Amino acid sequence: MKEAFLKACRGFKTDYTPVWFMRQAGRYMPEYQKIRQKYDFLTMCKTPEIAAEVTIQPVKILGVDAAILFSDILIPLEGMGIKIEFIEDKGPQVSPTIRASSHLENLKEIEIEAVDYVFNAIKILVRELHVPLIGFSASPFTLATYVIEGSSSKEFINTKRFMFSEPAGFHKLMEIFTKATLKYLTEQIRAGVHAIQIFDTWAGILSPFDYEIFVKPYVKKIIDNIKNVPVIYFCSNTSGLANHLNDLNANVLSIDWRIDIKDAVNIFKSYSLQGNLDPLTLLGTEEEIFQRVERILIDGKRAKSHIFNLGHGVNINTRVEVLKKLVDFIHEFKFTGV
Repeated sequence: MKEAFLKACRGFKTDYTPVWFMRQAGRYMPEYQKIRQKYDFLTMCKTPEIAAEVTIQPVKILGVDAAILFSDILIPLEGMGIKIEFIEDKGPQVSPTIRASSHLENLKEIEIEAVDYVFNAIKILVRELHVPLIGFSASPFTLATYVIEGSSSKEFINTKRFMFSEPAGFHKLMEIFTKATLKYLTEQIRAGVHAIQIFDTWAGILSPFDYEIFVKPYVKKIIDNIKNVPVIYFCSNTSGLANHLNDLNANVLSIDWRIDIKDAVNIFKSYSLQGNLDPLTLLGTEEEIFQRVERILIDGKRAKSHIFNLGHGVNINTRVEVLKKLVDFIHEFKFTGV
């Protein structure tokens, strides 16, 4: 098995910068589209053989250093009595919504058996992959936003109303999701994943004050209780939350493009860093792409260790050929003067 990714996760310098991409298995890839024409998204997630095939596609085609399980951050809700649907052009739809303390009775403890297709896919992948496999889940807060809003949101009015009008009830909701997330991730580790990534996709909507109260204790509890594999923490808009992220004790901090990686190296000295190219850079000229990638590689070399990634998922308009060239460029890049 290729070791560069896991070595970097553990904080060790590597001979070359390992690379993988968030949402590397997806709609931009013709091979994915062929399968997607036959099955809806949720069926793909729930069929271990299909999930495994789609997970492997970018590893074979792009030559990345790690695979991430093909699934969705909302899958744990399926085991908690919450229905999720994926509607074209509308994204995930969640029901029933939970917008007050009195609604918490609609949530049940996660039944791992209800989502065993995830663990069956992992077992297939562990046998077939020659690179490490990353398992993942949404953070408790990000799960909460979808359950409260019923879908994605721009302003998160219902989420913040619940937080600020019924803080005790909101904390109870976070406790429920923390327990479920930890159980879900622990089961992924038992099935064989080599690393875990926690997607705190919407934590950046909060002030640092509210992040400390409503998010940090729960994320920290999960990270502190994950054993035997490295943990990657991804949070959009990380720069405003820097003081709180610094003591989460994750192995790797995955940063978006809204912070200069040079600044991130200085702020997050104890972390291995992952990131942080703007995904839409890949729609530009190759000259622009590789200039920016080179800068990230050079500045990332000053971190404890560095894993190249995008600041968010691969955009559907990205050309596969560009990603292939990017992976080769990163693997072949020679550092000088660092």
